[in-house]
Amino acid sequence: MRTSLPSRSQGEGASVLIAAQSGRGLAAAARRAGYRPLVVDLFGDSDTRALAAGYRQVKGRFGVGVAGLAVLDALDQLALASAGPPLGVVLGSGFEASPALIQAIDERFGLIGASADTVASLKNPIGFARLLAELGIGHPQVRLEPVASSSGWLSKRRGGSGGSHIRKARPNRVVRGSYLQRAVEGEPVSVAFLADGHRAQMIARTRQWVSPGRGAAWRYGGAIEPGGPLAIDPEIEMAIGRIVAATRLRGLASADLMVTPDRWWLLEINPRLGATLDCLDRRKTPLFERHCRASRGELGAFEAPPEAAAGTMIVYADRPVARVPDIAWPAFVADRPERASAIKAGAPICTVAATGREAVEVRRLLDQRGADIIRLVQEERIPA
Repeated sequence: MRTSLPSRSQGEGASVLIAAQSGRGLAAAARRAGYRPLVVDLFGDSDTRALAAGYRQVKGRFGVGVAGLAVLDALDQLALASAGPPLGVVLGSGFEASPALIQAIDERFGLIGASADTVASLKNPIGFARLLAELGIGHPQVRLEPVASSSGWLSKRRGGSGGSHIRKARPNRVVRGSYLQRAVEGEPVSVAFLADGHRAQMIARTRQWVSPGRGAAWRYGGAIEPGGPLAIDPEIEMAIGRIVAATRLRGLASADLMVTPDRWWLLEINPRLGATLDCLDRRKTPLFERHCRASRGELGAFEAPPEAAAGTMIVYADRPVARVPDIAWPAFVADRPERASAIKAGAPICTVAATGREAVEVRRLLDQRGADIIRLVQEERIPA
């Protein structure tokens, strides 16, 4: 039975369903806003379970998505076991390729965020490129047909997330479920924004980077706020506002850009709360609460971030871990794997966080902490 969107302020202890590949960041954000998160995800990390008022683990593949029927069943179980009816479902990554599943979740529980139709329009590569052309927004060329010369082309899976699905295109071939996009030069920048279905409000810019792995040269590495050139903010916010009005996007979302000194390209819109939530949720009003409010049409006033820089980085296993040792995790570690669990080569181990006066200081600290974690988990010794 579909529920109404939240009308409470900062949770007031109300239950909210969360479904994502990794639900820890959303669960932590919900707790900061006063909600009781009921979480479905792939990993079952120890801190996710500790944050959740109810939890179910489902099968899926990181970077690809979650299993549809299993998600619906798990959400049903959590909703039935909840002390009160959940206010709705907040979706993280793992659903963009399945608008039909998003629609089924909405019909059964009620979505807090982008609708299935909105996600479908934003994640249709040809339709999205056509929309951006109509709106006068720069976007790399895309195509569904193979090219004889693949130089300068990338292959991307429709609805993919995390960058691990991106490959160099092959001549005369397009993998089923994928499309080709022209590679463009520039600095990767992500813009987080709130949308009410008609207007957009920029929240922050983050500088992002990749963490290349075997067969995954564009795998997402991490992000730091602040990031990206301030001078282009007005035109980017105007462009995002036009997209929001055209697609009726609601909630907290992000836009991925490539930026050079003299121009920028919009790569895609992520119609959900994303990986930067941990380092962005430092404003007066918790971002999870602002997501809920924007989903019912309330943007509110702009809230400035703290002066300090903040960042997060995913730490990946460079070889298989047969058994995660019993670890006293440092406070800067999130998404903590359960003791004795196994981690495949190339899979995430955890997320590390850092703050500092400048972005360069934060990046240096993140790299150091990531290296310490790899030694701690893969060599089973505590860093000095």
